[in-house]
Amino acid sequence: MTEQSRTRFRTEARAEHPDPVLLCLLAAAEHTLAEPVPAVAGEPEEPPTLDALLAACQAALDRHAAAVRLAVAERAPANPEETAALLAAVLGGRERFHGRPADYRRLESSLLPDVLRRRRGLPIMLSLVWSAVAARAGLTVRGIALPGHFIVAVGGPTDDNDYVLADPYHGGRLLDLPDVAQLVLATGHHFSPELLTPAAPLDLVLRVLGNIRNWAADRPEHARTQLWATELSLLLPRHPAQLRLERAELLVRTGDFLAGADEMEAYAEILDTFDPDAAARVRREARASRHRLN
Repeated sequence: MTEQSRTRFRTEARAEHPDPVLLCLLAAAEHTLAEPVPAVAGEPEEPPTLDALLAACQAALDRHAAAVRLAVAERAPANPEETAALLAAVLGGRERFHGRPADYRRLESSLLPDVLRRRRGLPIMLSLVWSAVAARAGLTVRGIALPGHFIVAVGGPTDDNDYVLADPYHGGRLLDLPDVAQLVLATGHHFSPELLTPAAPLDLVLRVLGNIRNWAADRPEHARTQLWATELSLLLPRHPAQLRLERAELLVRTGDFLAGADEMEAYAEILDTFDPDAAARVRREARASRHRLN
């Protein structure tokens, strides 16, 4: 199943217009389809297939979009404020999509199938739900990647340059520029208008995988989760080069000493041209990894 999902992930990541929803679903499949399926009445259930998982999640998004379309037909929002209020009423209100501080401690908060099931998640995942549902309902919603907190821009019915800002994590609360500046300041950054540029799909996916990697890095017993999130990040056309070293170290940590050492030596060759001292340190790690085979 991993090979199938990763092949589709790599293909979609290199598409002309990559779909962040599909990419996040394929990423979640690494975890969701690996979980054991509980037995019912003594009979083990068949594990879900990748296509069944994707279809169920797409159907859930379609159902939410149908509710939004019905609300649009009833209320006919005339401006971005009314559109944002409508989405907040449907998604944040009736459907109860929101977040809580405890969600930052749960892996499920970064896995789209679980976010759709629980109606809870990290700001970036809830923003993805808003934009995906809005697109299916014919509305314009784009994710905004503020440092440390994802929000959305809700556009007008005719003019994409006319928009308001909303926070799906807090049920769709409207934000003015001082609100946004305060969110940014809380992360130790300074606000600038450039931060309101809509996030590119692959940047969003890389950030989602980064959240998963960070969650697992704080929990050494979840090294394999960190490994698959790192490997998927490496399948994206653009990614930090240091992820190659992270993958190598994770291979060693999970017992694949030889593959990890090979990866370290390949990464050291990259470092040779601009940081020979770091390259030497990585080669020492590679030798130490090979010695663990004895």
